[in-house]
Amino acid sequence: QVQLVESGGGLDQAGGSLRLSCAASGRTFSSYVLGWFRQAPGKEREFVAALTWGGPTTYYANSVKGRFAISRDNSKNMVYLQMNSLKPEDTAVYYCAAKRTIPIVTTARAYEYWGQGTQVTVSA
Repeated sequence: QVQLVESGGGLDQAGGSLRLSCAASGRTFSSYVLGWFRQAPGKEREFVAALTWGGPTTYYANSVKGRFAISRDNSKNMVYLQMNSLKPEDTAVYYCAAKRTIPIVTTARAYEYWGQGTQVTVSA
């Protein structure tokens, strides 16, 4: 059973930085895609970034490209999302997600496993 546990959310001001962490367990993730999605109140869950564990190949939503960076630590089974130059529109619950096979896709329903989410709030 795959388990994903996020941490690192919080409150920050516009222009600040936060790093989210996702602890992945329960499988060997060599063939997996690990990604981050977010959901703001009243909006649909949207893709943020993802990587292929074995690559890693990375892919970003246009809205975060150049500001966010996704990475992994194989030895710790951790995935990170470094968020810089934060904007109020980045405010959302951020979810870690896992997909059993490549390639990276941006559709939430393609990901089989999800964490519980962590809140990120960015004030103006």
